[in-house]
Amino acid sequence: MAKRLILMGPPGGGKGTQAKRLQERYGIPQLSTGDMLRAAVKAGTPIGKQAKAVMDAGQLVSDDIMIGLIDERLDQADCKAGFILDGFPRTIPQAEALDKLLASKNMKLDSVIEVQVPDAKLVERITGRFTCSTCGEGYHDTFKQPKKAGLCDVCGGTTFSRRADDNAETVAARLAAYHAQTAPLLPYYEGKGLLHVVDGDRDMDVVTADLEAI
Repeated sequence: MAKRLILMGPPGGGKGTQAKRLQERYGIPQLSTGDMLRAAVKAGTPIGKQAKAVMDAGQLVSDDIMIGLIDERLDQADCKAGFILDGFPRTIPQAEALDKLLASKNMKLDSVIEVQVPDAKLVERITGRFTCSTCGEGYHDTFKQPKKAGLCDVCGGTTFSRRADDNAETVAARLAAYHAQTAPLLPYYEGKGLLHVVDGDRDMDVVTADLEAI
C-alpha cells in the first residue's frame, strides 16, 4: 500500500533525520521543496525555467510554480509507492491546492505528522551545533562532543565552525515563523482526520518507532 505523508516539525526538531529513516525503511522518497526546486532548475524543465526566471528577479516562487513542481515530481516512478512531503504546504491555500492536485491523480494523503519539540529545547539543540570544517561531521556542545577535544573523530581535523544563523535570536525568529505558518494547518488536517502529533523530545529510535506505528 502506498504511503503518502506530510512531515512537519520545527527547525532543529529532528524531522530531517526521521524523514531519512522513513525513506530507507519504506523505500519512499523525501520530497523537499528546496531540493525539487534546485533539481528542476538544473534539469531545465519548463517549470524549472519558470522558477529560475522568478528567482533571478529576486522574487519568491509562487504557489502555482510549487504545485507545478510537485505535479512533475509525483509522476516520477519512485513516487509510486508513496512519498514524504517536507516543507510544503505552509499555508491553507497551498494545502487546498495540494488536495486538488492529488485528487486529479487519484491519490490521497494517508497521514500528516507533526514532530513537536519545546522551543527552549530547540534553541539549545540548534545553538550548540558545530561541524568539522574539513569533513563536515556534525557535533554538539552538549550532546556530541568529539571523543578527543579539538580533534574530529572522523578525519582528525582540528578546525570547527558554526553556522552564522545558529544563534539564539535567529533561532527564535525561525521558530516564531514556523509556529505562525503551521498553526492554521494543524486544525485543517485535524478536521480531515489525518493529523498525528509525535513527541520529538525523546530518543531518536523511540520517535522513529512512533512514526512507524502511524
